[in-house]
Amino acid sequence: MKIGLFLRPVLIALLLALVLRPEWFIPAFAPFAPEGGPVIYQRASLLSLSLSHLVLVAVASAAATIVAVTLAILVTRPAGAAFRPLSRTITNMGQTFPPVAVLALAVPALGFGAKPTLVALFLYGLLPIFENAVTALTNLPRATMEAARGIGLSRWQRLLRVELPLALPVTLTGIRLSVVIALGTATIGSTVAARTLGEVIIAGLLTNNTAYVLQGGLIVGLFAVLIYDGLVQLELHLARRMGG
Repeated sequence: MKIGLFLRPVLIALLLALVLRPEWFIPAFAPFAPEGGPVIYQRASLLSLSLSHLVLVAVASAAATIVAVTLAILVTRPAGAAFRPLSRTITNMGQTFPPVAVLALAVPALGFGAKPTLVALFLYGLLPIFENAVTALTNLPRATMEAARGIGLSRWQRLLRVELPLALPVTLTGIRLSVVIALGTATIGSTVAARTLGEVIIAGLLTNNTAYVLQGGLIVGLFAVLIYDGLVQLELHLARRMGG
């Protein structure tokens, strides 16, 4: 716990420095740059690329959460139980096709830019959220559900006031996994002209400049670690509130 309290601000400070003051790291990255070549990526603002990257991840993750949780609610109702295998098949399809393949299929229909990347991230993020939401909604405390029925709550009231709040910590675990996957996967969006931090990594690969690859990879990695940690803390807070 004490190590986490110390590391968190250090990692945040490192991330902010990499994004806002990349020139500070020229001595660290210089050994990995080609002789006489650029050390720091300057074709676009790292802050702008970072914000664009995060917006893509946030939009795709929000859409995946809404669709996956709605689907989980439907298939955990008595009327929708028969559709659970079909729903699992649909959400599994997003993980079956590699994101690169989804991008290749989406570009002819949607063109280059952010839209194909959003489709790929959305499909790739459905499964962990759906599975965790289904698990949470099908393993609610029986005594609590009986008490909710006993005080006369309707089905909608039980869903909104009892089931969803109790299922939230486990569902949030799936959202956390989905978001972290999306943070890494979004880098390939730059292959179809989406503005992401993958632009820095791809530029490094194309020019044999390892300094660029390290710069982009470190920023994406730090975002993933810090967002993962933030969502873990939120899960723990919710679990304590729920008494679990």
